[in-house]
Amino acid sequence: MRNFLLPLAAMLMLPGAAPSQSGSLRDAMLSVHNGERRQLGVPRLKWNEGLAADARTHAEWMARTGRFEHSTARNNQGENLWAGTRGGYGFAEMAQAWLDEKRYYRDAPSPNNSTTGKWSDVGHYTQMAWSTTTDIGCAVASSATTDYLVCRYSPPGNYVGQKAFQPFTP
Repeated sequence: MRNFLLPLAAMLMLPGAAPSQSGSLRDAMLSVHNGERRQLGVPRLKWNEGLAADARTHAEWMARTGRFEHSTARNNQGENLWAGTRGGYGFAEMAQAWLDEKRYYRDAPSPNNSTTGKWSDVGHYTQMAWSTTTDIGCAVASSATTDYLVCRYSPPGNYVGQKAFQPFTP
């Protein structure tokens, strides 16, 4: 039974963790992210094992502590987080929660890019689609009750004053 889904915010599965979707985390994350990026005309993301290792470290920390929060040590990386009932969601469903934020997105510079007026309602989606982001790495770790997904992105997106689908110029 699906008790909760917290769509806020490398495959590692701790013993006993078994999301319901077959296939690798890497394949699912690249498929969901790059499917949307293809529709937007944004370059594809490539998998980065270093980002996946960093994501794994934070996913394990969340599973161990039960604290669902962004890492304070992101090393100039973007970060999306997701948590849900252990074993209740497939990898693509996890990423789909971020993609579903698209319904609130409007083409305006961050943080004024949400039809709800809350940047947090689109921040995961815009990081997925940010046009200058080139690399992704993700990991899942599980507690007794919860699966935690972390994806890291480089270069990061969501720069204030920039649009998601135009190149960032410092």
